[in-house]
Amino acid sequence: MIVDFHTHIFPDKIAARTIEKLERIGNAKAFTDGREQSLVTSMEKAGVDVSVVLPVVTAPEQFDTINHFAASLNEKYQDRDVRLLSFGGIHPDTPDYKKKLREIQNLGLKGIKLHPDYQNTYFDDIRYMRILDEASQLGLISVVHAGVDIGFPNHVRCTIEGILKVLKKVSPRNLVLAHYGGYGLWDEVLECVAGRDVYLDTAYIFGFIEDKTFMDILNRHGADKILFATDSPWSGQKESLEYLEKLHLNKEDFDKIVGENAENLLKVG
Repeated sequence: MIVDFHTHIFPDKIAARTIEKLERIGNAKAFTDGREQSLVTSMEKAGVDVSVVLPVVTAPEQFDTINHFAASLNEKYQDRDVRLLSFGGIHPDTPDYKKKLREIQNLGLKGIKLHPDYQNTYFDDIRYMRILDEASQLGLISVVHAGVDIGFPNHVRCTIEGILKVLKKVSPRNLVLAHYGGYGLWDEVLECVAGRDVYLDTAYIFGFIEDKTFMDILNRHGADKILFATDSPWSGQKESLEYLEKLHLNKEDFDKIVGENAENLLKVG
């Protein structure tokens, strides 16, 4: 099984203008048009079995709409060979966060996505730490955008220092630091994060991180805690798998990264 642990889709009616806007803000070119069917088509071409969809709740009032859509998407794809598996989302300003996280759990969602830049909150803010602690107790996976966001390159809200503070104060279980621990901060990731009890995903790093740095982090962190991910539509699934293959990892590590770790974490198979 091949699992892409970090993807995004947008409703058909707004996908085109959303992609156009994000391309302009981030000065990046999307690999698909951001629609659900386009992700499925990409998966079929690349041989990806499961794509984890990560919605971002940018305002508290979006909670119900986004999480109920996520649950309906999971129901739609639960018996398909090519499967979308959506996480939920929560905003740090959401009232009664414990109740809302239980709602996410009751909807059958396996985790949440946090995005400090789009939620305008530093990762080591007490509101995030409370959410992470409660999510951990409920057995939910937490995925956070870490490091630089190309749309906000001059203001990093999930820094390595902030990550270390959260790990010290909360020690959340099943925390996934997207973009290999911190986009653009990989020297600090190698020095300060690699080897700690967190997962690193590979979303939107291939072609931007040096091969040696990638391997240094892999060797220090261990393949058991690394998850293949693309950030589709911002990286191609087929292209990302090919890039990983060119690194000539041993088969055991490659299999763990592209699927086995995610299968164990998600409890799918």
